[in-house]
Amino acid sequence: MLRVSGLHAGYDGGTVLHDVGVEVAAGEVQAVVGRNGAGKSTLVHAVAGLVRPYRGEVRVDGVDLAGRPAHRVARAGVGLVPQGRRVFPRLTVAEHLTLAAGVRRRGTASSGPRWTVPGVLELLPRLAERLRHRGDQLSGGEQQMVAIARALLTQPRVLLLDEPGEGLAPELAARVRELISRLASAGLSILVIEQQLPHAIEVADRIAVLDYGRVVFTDSSAAVRADPAPVEALLSVAGAATPDGGVPVPSDQEAARNGSDPIRPGPVGGPEEPAPPPGPPPVATSPSTVTPSPSSAP
Repeated sequence: MLRVSGLHAGYDGGTVLHDVGVEVAAGEVQAVVGRNGAGKSTLVHAVAGLVRPYRGEVRVDGVDLAGRPAHRVARAGVGLVPQGRRVFPRLTVAEHLTLAAGVRRRGTASSGPRWTVPGVLELLPRLAERLRHRGDQLSGGEQQMVAIARALLTQPRVLLLDEPGEGLAPELAARVRELISRLASAGLSILVIEQQLPHAIEVADRIAVLDYGRVVFTDSSAAVRADPAPVEALLSVAGAATPDGGVPVPSDQEAARNGSDPIRPGPVGGPEEPAPPPGPPPVATSPSTVTPSPSSAP
């Protein structure tokens, strides 16, 4: 199982995640939802070893992997299906699968399902028809199948999926969610990042809401399905909580991606305006005095 506790992580000294805790049992799907910039991808990257946490634990079957490099995290049993799929454009489907199948991790024979190339092609038969096609010749749905197959061939016990339905047609996105449920039934612990609450409810056993890098809500999907209003309020811009009662602000990483400085909340009544640059004091001007002419006097 996956157990994340007390996780603090960010970029270049700035903190994005604050004391985050998530648990995913074997055979369970945990969805994390949140608005743009809430820290969802940072959470996935911290678990996968792509971002080094400042502190906290990331345990897989009791072994703390926090701070280990990504290749060691992968060998310990964590598979990643990244946002945007990230297939190699010049490699064929067969080459993607061959490279992934060459990864070896400890404990493969003792726990979890054993995935092989024939096995993933049976699970994803469309790929069997596209083995000789390059990554840049595939549709978005086919690229997502390659990303999932590639992750499975690393023999994971924990599978991370970062917005797996992003950019896919609704029918293809529904097929990906169905596949996630089948993988959980095979015994994988699955952490999935979702942007759409209805999709999260459909695929997950439990749902957590991440807001400003903090877990602000967690409950079963059944409970959220029965009463989605609290989660919907958290996901709306108008209902967004702020760290200190000011106006909603983007995360540091989101601001960095946009090439701008993070906006910080100002006093009540509006955001604080930046101070003007130093310079000479302004020259005061007096209003002109109009003296009536003799001809205009009464």
